[in-house]
Amino acid sequence: MRGNQKLFGAAFLAVATVGVWLLWLGWDTEYTVDPETSSTSGPYEPWQVIGCVLTLVLLAALAGTRLSPWLVAPVMTIAFTVAWSWQAASTDDSGLWAVGGFLVLVGMAAGSTVVSLAGRRIGRALASRNR
Repeated sequence: MRGNQKLFGAAFLAVATVGVWLLWLGWDTEYTVDPETSSTSGPYEPWQVIGCVLTLVLLAALAGTRLSPWLVAPVMTIAFTVAWSWQAASTDDSGLWAVGGFLVLVGMAAGSTVVSLAGRRIGRALASRNR
């Protein structure tokens, strides 16, 4: 893949990753308070997080077939962590968003690396089988 194609692929991947965040998590800022226990949860529901993770897995696997996993992982990690942290920092007065941001960074780095490497390996195996 040529330099311009890699740059376009990385830019597209960054936009798609932020799009996944917006689609599943970016719109929800409401916390839920249980009237009986007064405990607060949220802002995300489990189905949102599951949908987001599954979509990111699909995106990383597909991107790994076209781009180097060593490009996929940092692009997805930075794009998602910045998007998540921007919203979290703007709505959190405690400063704990930084801890969450670090956990998102580590999780995205590990997950996108493993999944894009698997996508690359599966993509190459399928391509060699079809030759």
